Amino acid sequence: MSQASFFRVVLGLALLGSTCVTAQESSKEKWIPLLNGKDLEGWTVKITGHELGDNFRNTFRVEDGILKVSYDQYPKFEGEFGHLFYKEKLSNYRLRVEYRFVGEQCPEAPDWALRNSGVMIHTQSPESMDKDQGFPIGLEIQFLGGDGENERSTANLCTPGTLVVMDGSIMTEHCVNSSSKTYPGDEWVTVEVEVHGYESVRATIDGETVLSFQNPHLESGAQSFLERTDARISEGYIALQAESHPVELRKVELLRLPEAP
Repeated sequence: MSQASFFRVVLGLALLGSTCVTAQESSKEKWIPLLNGKDLEGWTVKITGHELGDNFRNTFRVEDGILKVSYDQYPKFEGEFGHLFYKEKLSNYRLRVEYRFVGEQCPEAPDWALRNSGVMIHTQSPESMDKDQGFPIGLEIQFLGGDGENERSTANLCTPGTLVVMDGSIMTEHCVNSSSKTYPGDEWVTVEVEVHGYESVRATIDGETVLSFQNPHLESGAQSFLERTDARISEGYIALQAESHPVELRKVELLRLPEAP
């Protein structure tokens, strides 16, 4: 190899290294915080039995930089299931949520909702929900906290008005457990959800895949309600849940992904 060729190779390697670092930094910069730590700007509240935008009893609030789902202004729970919708419809992305359960469940709430919350993906728009509708049509990545007695996995799947394919078969159960361990109620837990349109959804905790499924689509009744000609669900909104137990979220971040070829 001539001296000139040698220096060209060295220069090429240096530029390649610089490009790799730049790409890594660029990738990190693409994570977008969806919470501003001050208020609910960019989000819309919908609570069962109440008009769109009515944050009934100050259920969703931001305090000390943390988004809190609170029930300190509720004398009792009467089915006011809440959802906080992000403003933008999404299709291909990674979503990272860091949450923990705190305090006591609201009085007279259902037993199954103890330390129960979650994030919904691929949902209908908040504007298309009926006033008394309990949950939006979509896919729920369910968060559960340990109750001190039973095993309770988190990052489970629930499917209001929808169906998915799992292990080659259509899943007809409303909720399917993940393979995660049980996390105590007050422990911070980070769940990451990777969504590729209609193709696949995968949930991970600490880098380990705990849930995966494919081909989400609408049940016939939901398809009729939404007046959709195509049952496939390839995009939708994300919504943070309020299901009667106080929960805190200190991180909700989005990384956009390119569309699958």
